[in-house]
Amino acid sequence: MKAWHKEVIRVHYKDTDQMGVVHHGNYVNLFEIGRTEWMRHAGIPYSKMEDMGLLLPVMDLNINYQKSARYDDLLVIYTKVSNFSKVRLQFDYETRLIPNNDSPGEIADTPTGELLAKGSTVHMWVTRDWKPARIDRFAPEVYALFQEA
Repeated sequence: MKAWHKEVIRVHYKDTDQMGVVHHGNYVNLFEIGRTEWMRHAGIPYSKMEDMGLLLPVMDLNINYQKSARYDDLLVIYTKVSNFSKVRLQFDYETRLIPNNDSPGEIADTPTGELLAKGSTVHMWVTRDWKPARIDRFAPEVYALFQEA
């Protein structure tokens, strides 16, 4: 789980306050974008996972803010799985100002660009009726994908 998935996004006006600064709560949305695109890139889009009867609610969220993003900035959201078990999953994130030579949708060994915020989310696999699900038993093919990632 050493490689980071990269997702590029431009800051829209709707995501800023009157000063043109990205509202702190929007970093949660950026992390979600990073997570869902990581899953898609790994071959497990959320829609497929939900069709299988699996949900992945957030159990814990941590954000450390370093610097503000502003309207029209081009950002890169780095996402990787830092820990996973048969019942839980942790994603780590870094949101950075995009360097001029960066390109979207690639894998990176090391995040580049000026760090704006970093954090993590912890999730638990559950069924549609919110009962814990051991991913190795409920969806062994999904578990295998995480082992390969």
